[in-house]
Amino acid sequence: MPRWRHAIGILVLVAGLVVYALAAMLAGAALTPAHWFVELLFYVAAGLAWLWPARFLLRWMARDD
Repeated sequence: MPRWRHAIGILVLVAGLVVYALAAMLAGAALTPAHWFVELLFYVAAGLAWLWPARFLLRWMARDD
């Protein structure tokens, strides 16, 4: 398995998570006046939503070409 794929994948994953966390934080700040349960649902969904696109990156990193 090429090591360059792991290095690129980790860099993209970390950079993507930083951007995603900032976007989720800004979206969550817009929900501040909302009920606490709405905020809880949002942060649970936002906390899990990054896993779906990350799986494609992890599959690419694990690919055996």
